[in-house]
Amino acid sequence: MLAVGGGLVLVVLGSLLVDFGLAPSWLTGATRDQSEAETAAAQSGGDGKQAALFQPPAESTIPDDDFGKSVRRGMAIFNDTGTNAHDFVGNDLSCSNCHLDAGRQAYSAPMWAAYPVYPKYRGKNKMVNTMEDRIKGCFTYSMNAQGSPSGGPPPYGSDVYRDLQAYFFWMSKGLPTGEKPEGAGFGKIDKPDQEPSRQRGEEVFAQNCAVCHGADGQGQKDINGKVVFPPLWGPHSFNWGAGMHKVDAAAAFIKHNMPLSEPNKLSVQEAWDVAAFVDSHPRPNDPRQIGDVTVKDAFDKWHHKHQGYYGKEVDGELMGPGYPSGDQASVPTQNENSGG
Repeated sequence: MLAVGGGLVLVVLGSLLVDFGLAPSWLTGATRDQSEAETAAAQSGGDGKQAALFQPPAESTIPDDDFGKSVRRGMAIFNDTGTNAHDFVGNDLSCSNCHLDAGRQAYSAPMWAAYPVYPKYRGKNKMVNTMEDRIKGCFTYSMNAQGSPSGGPPPYGSDVYRDLQAYFFWMSKGLPTGEKPEGAGFGKIDKPDQEPSRQRGEEVFAQNCAVCHGADGQGQKDINGKVVFPPLWGPHSFNWGAGMHKVDAAAAFIKHNMPLSEPNKLSVQEAWDVAAFVDSHPRPNDPRQIGDVTVKDAFDKWHHKHQGYYGKEVDGELMGPGYPSGDQASVPTQNENSGG
């Protein structure tokens, strides 16, 4: 009943989501102002009172000039990356799938919280990263640029970076530079009482996640083939180099933001369990794993400190090799110094 691309099913699904209040305003076609109000309510715990969190400016305040045009282009790229940066996207994700409400929502790695702290040193690539470096890394890993028409992320100096940075700059107006604001990243999550269980996580997924992401985790598309809910694993999701493949990162995101209509519904244990279930499935290879670099080599160099399943066997299958070249491009034009 939840097969990807089943038009009638998705019309019914969409109707049910709306009828039962499970659809956010961006899915129902509500205005940007309504979506911004939803974000403010979510960030205050839903009681209508403003929490001690930064509130990004309303879309209506984008200036009507050339800078504003760049901001709007950046917002369009962010919300529909596969359409507006098509040449550099190798999966079915958009930036706003993880950075919710167009990058506005606290504790879903909001872009207003990220922009003021760059440039900064990142241990992932052991270098000082500019915001352009950071965005390039997101294309490389989260957008799986190795499988894109171009075979890699936008080149340095691309208008894609220019417009995205204009959008982030505009969104962060009023925040001090060099200081990490409250609401940044995915927030904190306590350690679970029990070791995360894929088996328990599968039950949590079936009860809370499958209605949107599909029983097979491959997401949902509308009758025109446009992605409504993203795939969480498989050849059309983020690759093994993306931060979300780490169980602790995924658990924090899930705890604070999922299910989409009821953030914080899941217990700490449930969030860890379902993160373990999601992250223990095959996905595109880490783009640093090229040439003669084996999964073991990549694990020893980049993944050994991560809480995840890369390089481990799950139900007799090694996690990490990726997919045959018929399902994704085989090698990127990248090196290990990309961010992401």
